[in-house]
Amino acid sequence: MTSGSRDLLRLHRVEYPIPVHYLCYASWGACYAVGGLRQLLTAPVLLAVAANLVLPAAMSVLNAAVDVRGDALNRGKADLAEATLRVGVRSATIVTAVEMGLAQMLAIVASLVARDATTAVVVAVIIVLHVLYNAEPVRLKRRGFANPLTLGVSLGLLPCLATFTVVRPDIAPATWLIFAGLSTSITGRALWWMVPDREADAAAGTVTVAVRHGAARAVTVSCFIAATVPVLLGWGLWWRYGPAVALPGIVVSGAFLAGQLSLLRRDRPSYARIRKATMAPMTIATVFFTVLPLVALS
Repeated sequence: MTSGSRDLLRLHRVEYPIPVHYLCYASWGACYAVGGLRQLLTAPVLLAVAANLVLPAAMSVLNAAVDVRGDALNRGKADLAEATLRVGVRSATIVTAVEMGLAQMLAIVASLVARDATTAVVVAVIIVLHVLYNAEPVRLKRRGFANPLTLGVSLGLLPCLATFTVVRPDIAPATWLIFAGLSTSITGRALWWMVPDREADAAAGTVTVAVRHGAARAVTVSCFIAATVPVLLGWGLWWRYGPAVALPGIVVSGAFLAGQLSLLRRDRPSYARIRKATMAPMTIATVFFTVLPLVALS
């Protein structure tokens, strides 16, 4: 593999376990929509999942291009800034545009095959949110709580809708609760990952929640947000599948919350501390809630 290829992979953030999360985010909606495993392999579903899979990787490249100054000041992301500079900010932006265009094309084809425009429209909204998150003058990344909320919606709720609606148009209230819980979990994660970036973001003029309100408050608020996840998921799963499915879901999401609560003892948890406390339970929970509806079918 050439150094240029390695740099592009770094910009796409494909280091483990991030690709696992990308795949789960991309397929959550379909997993809760299908009536059997074979439906996951139909053309509309595969096209919609592929569109969802491209988008977070494309956003990572755009984010690296826009945040290169701040990443250069961040010890945990200095290698990302160096890779971005080697690729070139302009080239990285072009790569983003091409990949977002590809995602939109895949979504349009999925909608045409499914004879429902929802997927194409939802993917277009995701692209708009990703651009607004990064680009001036809006730059939602520096707009306080709009930052984690945008990530929760664009990586959780909307991708769920994009793949669910190519299978079936009727989203039951219980399923909305499940999608809300999954989306909220991403919002909470996004908020606490701002904490180790706080100094670099402040130096670069990016006023995140952690910069504006301090690391301790950001971690506390993220824990309160995460505490709603077992409630939303448990309620939705119980309503749709019954207690036998809901109770394991509550336990898994609760275990994930326990790892996050351990961060409350530290005012400024580092990348290493956050990864140690939350990465394993976060990945397990993400995969668990992807597999759970498929197991419930059997």
